[in-house]
Amino acid sequence: MRKVVLSVLVDNTSGVLNRVAGLFSRRSYNIDSLTVSETENPLYSRMTIVVHGDEDTLEQIKKQMLKLEDVKGIKELKSGDSVCRELVLVKVKVAAQERPQITAIADSFRAKIVDVAKQSMMLELTGNETKLDAFIELLDGFEILELVRTGLTGLTRGAADDK
Repeated sequence: MRKVVLSVLVDNTSGVLNRVAGLFSRRSYNIDSLTVSETENPLYSRMTIVVHGDEDTLEQIKKQMLKLEDVKGIKELKSGDSVCRELVLVKVKVAAQERPQITAIADSFRAKIVDVAKQSMMLELTGNETKLDAFIELLDGFEILELVRTGLTGLTRGAADDK
C-alpha cells in the first residue's frame, strides 16, 4: 500500500465535489484527506486528495477521475517535487501554572497562540504531517479539549504552471 497526494484541477461549479466524492464511494475507494478551494482563477478549484492503495488501485483512481467532465488535470504531488502542508488547531485545558509549559512547547514548534481563556489556550500550527503529529504527541500530558486538522494541501515546486 502506498500513500499518494493528488492535486486535481476542477471546474469551480456546484456539484463537482459531490461528483468526485461519488466516484470514490461507488468504487469503495477511501479518501484519507480532502481539501478544496478556489484557485487564482475563479473558474477553477483545486482539490488535494490523499489516498492509499496498491499501484493498480491508484492508477485506476487517476484514470476514473480523468473521465469526469469537471476534472481538468491531475498531478501527483511527490515529496521532493512539491510542498505539502496541513494546519492544526488545538484547544488545551490549562491552569495558570501550566501556561509557561504550553508556551514553551508552542515556541519550540513555532506554533501561534491564537486564543487564551481562563481555563484554556488555543494553538495554531502549520507544517507537514510529521511535525503536527510530534506537536500533538508533546501535548499528550495535557487535556486536549478540542482538535481539528485541515488535511493536506500542496503545490509542486518551481515556477512551472503545469495544470
